[in-house]
Amino acid sequence: MKDLLKQGRFTGERALYGANGIRVEDSVFEDGESPLKESKNVELSCCLFRWKYPLWYCDHVDVDGCTLFEMARAGIWYTSNITVRNTSIEAPKNFRRCSGAALENVTFHNAEETFWSCDNITMKNVSVSKGPYFCMNSKNIEADSLMLNGNYAFDGAENVTVRNSRLITKDAFWNSKNVTVYDSFISCEYLGWNSTNLTLVNCTVESNQGMCYIDNLRLVNCRLIDTTLAFEYSTVEAEVKGRIDSVFNPISGSVSADEIGELILEKDKIDPSATNIRCPLVDKRSDRPEWIK
Repeated sequence: MKDLLKQGRFTGERALYGANGIRVEDSVFEDGESPLKESKNVELSCCLFRWKYPLWYCDHVDVDGCTLFEMARAGIWYTSNITVRNTSIEAPKNFRRCSGAALENVTFHNAEETFWSCDNITMKNVSVSKGPYFCMNSKNIEADSLMLNGNYAFDGAENVTVRNSRLITKDAFWNSKNVTVYDSFISCEYLGWNSTNLTLVNCTVESNQGMCYIDNLRLVNCRLIDTTLAFEYSTVEAEVKGRIDSVFNPISGSVSADEIGELILEKDKIDPSATNIRCPLVDKRSDRPEWIK
């Protein structure tokens, strides 16, 4: 049974440093850095964190119904086996080099530099605002019902599965490996460049020059709205419902769609016969993009 600390007000640097086997309820961590640094087996319920670095180098932490205010910056770093539920995080730069983080019903109000270089992450009903480079260089991620608004998401990420989500982000999944997205909406300029093994299933995508320079791109039952110059130098197997505004220089594979606005295949850059284009209506065929005379 854990020692109970209730309705406390903790101040000063390292207020509960190195705690082991405690439960803190209805309490406030005021000024003072690193209040729970190097703690383990800690439960935090309805606690407020107002200052920097609250959970560094911790292990086995349960956070429920808490708030990390704006100055609780860089709040959770180098921590393992942490569960966060029903919590509001207003501070940037949270979760750095963490392992084993499970989040449910969590809101990030300023997710700048959040979830960098982490491993084994699960997210359910997580909302992310102002989140540039969310999950950069992290791996082994499972996300369900993720609402993300922040550019350059999942840059360099590996082994990622996203379901039932809405991603509003520029240049997502760059340099990534082994990413699968199911039943989601993605609005993303330059989606997926320089990635390996990117699969989209039952997704709606809006992208400018999206899905280019990809090794093994798969689209299954997807819709591409306002998507231009798709698949440049990608190896692709694409099953698209409806129209693709333009397709440009895929390396190999197949592209199936109901309509293609413009199909651009440069014979001196790629082998047009290496990609099987299955489309009953192609409005325009070109061997040069319009910007090259």
